[in-house]
Amino acid sequence: MPELPEVETIKRELAPKIVGRGFSGVILNWPKAVQIPSAEDFSRRLIGKTIEQLERRGKYLILRLFGGEALILHLRMSGSLLLKTASGERDPYSRAIFLLDDGTELHFSDRRKLGQMWLVKDESTVVAKLGPEPLEPSFTPEVLAQRLGKRSAPIKAVLCDQTFLAGVGNMYADEALFAARIHPLRKGNSLSPQEVERLHGALRRVLEEAIASWGASISDYRRPGGELGSAQFVFKVAHRGGEPCPVCKTPIERIPLRGRGTYFCPRCQGKSLAFHACLVNPFTNPLTNRKNL
Repeated sequence: MPELPEVETIKRELAPKIVGRGFSGVILNWPKAVQIPSAEDFSRRLIGKTIEQLERRGKYLILRLFGGEALILHLRMSGSLLLKTASGERDPYSRAIFLLDDGTELHFSDRRKLGQMWLVKDESTVVAKLGPEPLEPSFTPEVLAQRLGKRSAPIKAVLCDQTFLAGVGNMYADEALFAARIHPLRKGNSLSPQEVERLHGALRRVLEEAIASWGASISDYRRPGGELGSAQFVFKVAHRGGEPCPVCKTPIERIPLRGRGTYFCPRCQGKSLAFHACLVNPFTNPLTNRKNL
């Protein structure tokens, strides 16, 4: 699934090429991808509009248009945005094709037909529930600790909750927890101040390194020019079940957690479930404000 680094890569690579361009046509091969408004209104209202800005919020791409509306896309499990010439080869999985006024085409490729699109005047109707951005300066260890103090779910599940933190998904939660030496089944509110500090730093470092590698092409993700990302080649645990841990050589384990595969080192991140039965008392955690619960 495209997560924050993949969507950020798409934004950075597309922005210089499409900002300032206008929509001359829209081809909807999968109208059900359009959530708001109707598919007919979606196409009609886009034609003639010009892209003013391209931004990212969590895993969402936001194309702000002159006139106040916003085209919002969520790539979901298998989506990519590919920039092609009009004479280029058509992608067999293109669910929407946006024709631009310079003769290029922006293809929303989505093999599994799970991607979604909105055309709205108020983008908060789509993204208002998202949590803080993990790479923003305002996201501090204290903010992370305060938010974790309210969560008793497994820390891996908490990190993947987009209302808790925007943009982090399965792969990068696994990588950050390994870097912070925290077991994925630990309760969110059980982390010590030192663990919160480590996790905060690990999250930012893992995401920034993945962006520098243009994201991870584990399955369907492609960069706008069709190239693969390379972040997957430096993963320590994600998608490496059975392989030796790069630190201690213990085989990486894979367990199911809320319907998703979770990868971790049982030695570096805690030898057994008994390890995280000894939880830190959240009331003694000075970084966690329990008075507001």
